[in-house]
Amino acid sequence: MNRRLHTALAVTAALGAGLLMTACGGSDKPAASATSPSSVTAPAPSAPTATDVPTDAPTATPTGSADTSGSDQGSSSGKASSDKGAADKTGYGQACGTNDITWSVTSESQAGGYFLIKAKANPGITCVLPIGIPVVAFGSDGTEATPAEQSAGQPITLRAGVTVYAGVNPKTTPQDGGKELDSLILSVSDTDQNPVSVKVGSYVVDKPIVTDWHTKATDAVPFSG
Repeated sequence: MNRRLHTALAVTAALGAGLLMTACGGSDKPAASATSPSSVTAPAPSAPTATDVPTDAPTATPTGSADTSGSDQGSSSGKASSDKGAADKTGYGQACGTNDITWSVTSESQAGGYFLIKAKANPGITCVLPIGIPVVAFGSDGTEATPAEQSAGQPITLRAGVTVYAGVNPKTTPQDGGKELDSLILSVSDTDQNPVSVKVGSYVVDKPIVTDWHTKATDAVPFSG
C-alpha cells in the first residue's frame, strides 16, 4: 500500500514538472522572438523623385563654351555711360562760371603798362559771359578794379575757338605808393564762389581799373583819363 502511494506520488510529481517546463518554454519563445534583432526588418529607402531636386540648383557650363554674360554686362554698362555723357548738356548756353574758363594773363607795355587777361571756354563748354567787367581783386584786403569804360559791353558766348580779352591797369595814380603784389585774383562775377589766382610778377596797386570783355585784344587797352 505504501509502495503504490509512493509510486503514484512520483508519477504525479514527474507529470507536474513536465507540464511546468512546457508552460515555461511556451512563454519564453514568443518573448525571445519579439526581442531578437534578426526579427526586425528595416524599411527600404525610397528613391528620390523629381520634386526632391532643388529648382535653383546651378547648371554646369559645358566645357569649351564661352560665358558671355560678363562681357554683355560690361558692354551695356559702357554704352549707358557713353549715352549719359553724350546727353548731358549741363552748362551749354548757361552763364559762364569762373571754373568753366581757362585763364591766362600777359604783361603789356602799351598805355604805360597793363595786364591783358585772356579767357576761353574749357573743352566741351559753351556758355555766356555775364554782362559787365570781370572781377579783378588784389591782395588780402580784397581791393577791386573799377570800370575803365563808361558803358557795359554786350553778352559774349564762349565756345571752342573763341577767346575774349580784358585789360587791367593796377596803378592809375602818378604819385609813388601803393601795395606791391605778384598775382591777380580773377572771377566772372561778384557772386561766383570759385575765383582763380594768377601769378603775374611784382607790381604796385593804386586805384586799379579794368576794361569790359572784348573779342579783340586791341580793344581791351585800359586807358586812364
